[in-house]
Amino acid sequence: MPAAALLRQRSRTVILAATVPLALAALLADDVRVRRQLDAARRDPLTGLPGRDVLTDRIERLARSHREQLHVLVADADGLKAVNDSLGHAAGDILIAAIGHRLGAWAAGRSEMAARLGGDEFGAALLLPPTVIAREITGLRDILEQPVDIAGHLLRPAVSIGVARAVDLPDAASASRLLRGADMAMYRVKTREKPAGYTATRQDAYMPTVHGRRPGRPGTHLPVG
Repeated sequence: MPAAALLRQRSRTVILAATVPLALAALLADDVRVRRQLDAARRDPLTGLPGRDVLTDRIERLARSHREQLHVLVADADGLKAVNDSLGHAAGDILIAAIGHRLGAWAAGRSEMAARLGGDEFGAALLLPPTVIAREITGLRDILEQPVDIAGHLLRPAVSIGVARAVDLPDAASASRLLRGADMAMYRVKTREKPAGYTATRQDAYMPTVHGRRPGRPGTHLPVG
């Protein structure tokens, strides 16, 4: 091959090799942008927290890698209907937003995730030693129950929290099973059947449901236990 032709071929090869990393970088940048847009779309507009599906994915990953320390929490704001009825739904939204922001900041300070599950119910996935979980839950409840100023009305929300530990359930237990256990534990605390800080048992996690709703929720008729 003539020297000039060989030089042109090598030049094209060098240019192609240089453009491939740039193309990959552009694709990766687009992928990051798309993922960020999807993440933003999946966030609750009222609290800025991700939804149940994002939390479920996080729980599944942690259950595979950090099962011994994985705790799943469900928190419920008590008395929201009374706030909506007396002060209006806008006031109820302010209350939900305040609780969501507080829970999100608390979880982020522990490098973990909180989510809004729906209505006035929230969830979180945490990696904590079992010896500190009771203290952490007490501290969290104190944070969530700080007063909220709503149009000059100083309201102190009441919050019930339930906990489920991955190690207390079979290895094959899913994220939805852990969330069900934490939800059932929260309900037992809410109804004062169990003290604050109650941790779900296997029975709680495998409690039968009606159309996916645990006993005790409006519209269900199964006994609680």
